[in-house]
Amino acid sequence: MKQKDKLRTNFIVLIVLSLLGVTSCTEQSEDSTPPNIIVFLIDDMGLMDTSVPFLIDSNGNPEKHSLNDFYRTPNMEMLAKQGIRFTNFYAHSVCSPTRASILTGQNSARHRVTNWIRSEENNRTEFGPKDWNWKGLTKTSLTLPRVLQQHGYRTIHIGKAHFGPFNSEGEDPLNLGFDINIAGSSIGQPGSYFGIDGFGHISGNKSRAVGGLEKYHGKDIFLTEALTLEAKLAISEAKEDGKPFFLNMAHYAVHTPFQSDPRFSHHYKDSGKSQKAQTYATLIEGIDKSLGDIIQHVKELGLGENTLLLFLGDNGSDAPLPIKDGYSSSSPIRGKKGNHWEGGMRVPFIASWITPNKDVPCQKETIIKQNAIQEQLGTIFDIFPTLCSIANVNNNEAYVLDGFSLQDQLSGNKNHERDELFLNHFPHSHRSSYFTSLVKSDWKIIYHYQIDDLPTYELYNLKEDPFESNNLSDKNPKQLKFMMEVLANEMKSKKALYPEKEGLSLELMKP
Repeated sequence: MKQKDKLRTNFIVLIVLSLLGVTSCTEQSEDSTPPNIIVFLIDDMGLMDTSVPFLIDSNGNPEKHSLNDFYRTPNMEMLAKQGIRFTNFYAHSVCSPTRASILTGQNSARHRVTNWIRSEENNRTEFGPKDWNWKGLTKTSLTLPRVLQQHGYRTIHIGKAHFGPFNSEGEDPLNLGFDINIAGSSIGQPGSYFGIDGFGHISGNKSRAVGGLEKYHGKDIFLTEALTLEAKLAISEAKEDGKPFFLNMAHYAVHTPFQSDPRFSHHYKDSGKSQKAQTYATLIEGIDKSLGDIIQHVKELGLGENTLLLFLGDNGSDAPLPIKDGYSSSSPIRGKKGNHWEGGMRVPFIASWITPNKDVPCQKETIIKQNAIQEQLGTIFDIFPTLCSIANVNNNEAYVLDGFSLQDQLSGNKNHERDELFLNHFPHSHRSSYFTSLVKSDWKIIYHYQIDDLPTYELYNLKEDPFESNNLSDKNPKQLKFMMEVLANEMKSKKALYPEKEGLSLELMKP
């Protein structure tokens, strides 16, 4: 096989749902128990919104920065110590594309949910592609929860969904393979974080009121806590019913509106930060408490040794901090949510067994190195094939995935079969507008479409310039040309849609 074909074969992972359901790829003993899975997803949490240092020094050791000292996240620290954190883990730069990619295992350029979904109407923006997938996921979408559901899992969604607009199939997670949906709908942010406001139903933004939590209305409870209580209840019920569970724990925090979680406000009053920044920090600490509470609950149920937890954010940070030359809430990384720089798409990612025990069968099959840092690139597209592999889902028919199993990387090793690519395609208007970026190993290119004039290029060597301060597009034309060729091939392979102006598609123009 030619090397190019071999790489393409490795890049395309094949998953099938037969009419009779999904079968195991290996014979399991009668007493074998499939591992429980928790994907703990935080809205708008960036790489630096935690006391856990995800950046490393020249020797590969974790390096703390000022923002790490501002946030209080002891449970994230605990999880990182007993598991492995990725320093180069990528998500799309806004939320709906990432959420659709986690469920489908595909790049947004392929599934075409390339912008955040506005519940009421098409969020194409002025020059966006008219055929972008603003309706989101559907009943026919092959999704991770649907695969696991067919494999015998109790599939649970709790919190923010944002998979489709109002009156669409994707509006309801039950249409996408989840057995249980609590508080998930079309909305991308809560009408209020306060139970006393009915989370928007009583007062606040009623068009974004969180549903399914009526029993907490009028009570002195924060949204993050209410969702955590519901998650614990759903986990307990799965155990009582003898079902392995997949929990998509998708918090609304730390998205706007920035409303202070009163349980933690006293921790930041002397920080010297603005009131908005302090409020944001309370939302982060509330998430950390939720993480610790769910971990403790799983342990108390005796499920810790057989439960895998993946912790991550859905795009770069949106913390309300000052911006100077593009550096802000992800500093020293450049950019934030919606930007084309690394701060818009590098997110925290930690994987750990809730109770590590190397003698447990499932942990022998999926080794997670403890207190470890993985420098090799990982992406949101990897979650689907990783969890299918861990759950022993058979791979034997053509469904195209854009990711790779992370199992080698979770053990602290390098996956020599994966590519080192991450494509972030954003043919819409936002903080950074009408761009496509591509990371390939140590290099990154950003292509800005010719909306008003000729296209512009940014080229960075991330190994030598991780904070994207030195644009090499004029100084290294050979590397620029090579990266544009790789970018063009990736766009073609995914049949990506381009921005449009005056009825014409603004396709790539090579330098």
